[in-house]
Formats: sequence, C-alpha cells, structure tokens
Amino acid sequence: MKFLQALVSPFQKLGIWLQDFLLLAVRLIWGGLFLIPGWSKLSNIAATQASFAKLNIPYPEISAYLAGGAEFFGGLLLIIGLFSRIAALPLIITMVVAYATAHAAAFSQLGQNPEAVFQEHPFNYLMAGLLVLCFGPGKFSLDSAFGIERK
Repeated sequence: MKFLQALVSPFQKLGIWLQDFLLLAVRLIWGGLFLIPGWSKLSNIAATQASFAKLNIPYPEISAYLAGGAEFFGGLLLIIGLFSRIAALPLIITMVVAYATAHAAAFSQLGQNPEAVFQEHPFNYLMAGLLVLCFGPGKFSLDSAFGIERK
C-alpha cells in the first residue's frame, strides 16, 4: 500500500498545484466565450427574440433578455472571478435550455449516440459552468481575494 501511495503522491501534488491554474483558464476562456454571444443577444434583442420564438421557447422576449443577460453578465463575473458559483448556475440553466431547444435532436439521441451530445455547442459551456459550480473559482479570483471562497 505504501508503494502505491508513494507512486501516486507526486501526481496528486502536481494536480493540486495545477488546480487553481486550470480553474483560472476555465473562467477566462469560457467566461469570454459566454460574454461574446451574450452581448450579441442583448445588442440585437429583436433577432434573438425571433430565434427563440422559432424554437418555441416560452416568452421569447423575456427569455432573450434572460439568456443574453446570463451569458453576458455571467461571463463577465467568471472572467473576474466574482460571485463565480452564483454566476455559474444561470449559465448552466441556459445551456440546459439550449440542449432542450436548439439542440434537442442531438440530446434525444443520448442513449443511442452519446457522441452527438458531446459534440454539440453547449457541451463545453455546460461543463465549464459545472466545473466552476463544483470546484469554485480558484485562488486567482476576486472571490478568493475578498474571502468569499475559502480553500
């Protein structure tokens, strides 16, 4: 048993050391990738509303503002690492709605063809949101600096 612990220990230490850098990268990359389409939705709300109406999303105008706001402001909060876990939740919900509407055909094939679900656009965004929700923003964040997140 000690041999296995000695074998695994350096990798565990490396993983722990890299954790905050990974969380920073996730926040910066996907925060920016959320922010951009969020701004696009908000800056052209009529087109977003029309698109949502075609997808049969209830209350398309309100939903357009909610999705655009979640993506833009949630992405901004992820980038700066402030209220990161709170920001992750509406982003996750937005991606689940995207799967249920715009990507429903692929999602309905989850049992038969799971690769189709993983290749859809919302998958990486959903995973990024889940990572931040589950593991927090890491120590390179305003949450950590303000003591909102503790390690």
